[in-house]
Amino acid sequence: MFPGGGVDMQQLLQQAQKMQQELAAAQQELAETSVEGSAGGGLVKATVTGSGELTALEIDPRAVDPEDTETLADLVVAAIRDANNSAQELARARLGPLTQGLGGGGAIPGLPF
Repeated sequence: MFPGGGVDMQQLLQQAQKMQQELAAAQQELAETSVEGSAGGGLVKATVTGSGELTALEIDPRAVDPEDTETLADLVVAAIRDANNSAQELARARLGPLTQGLGGGGAIPGLPF
């Protein structure tokens, strides 16, 4: 602090840089972490990274009915949605404490939450 109650800009800049580094490290960790979602009692499973990138899709042969491809499509969408919801929860849990310090409500533009 400066005499008279001013703000130490150097200290503030250092804190901002540290927070930026921590946020970047947490984002990298999320990008390398996989979460799974499923639908149809596990007949369809989707795996996404913590940043929301779909990396795998597993379909049990019992889910495949040539006469009813619409249900299979719905299961795939539901599994991906479930996995993305898990990824968003993970991101909120890991990044939330960091983003609170940025003065926001926890949301950062470009992140999936």
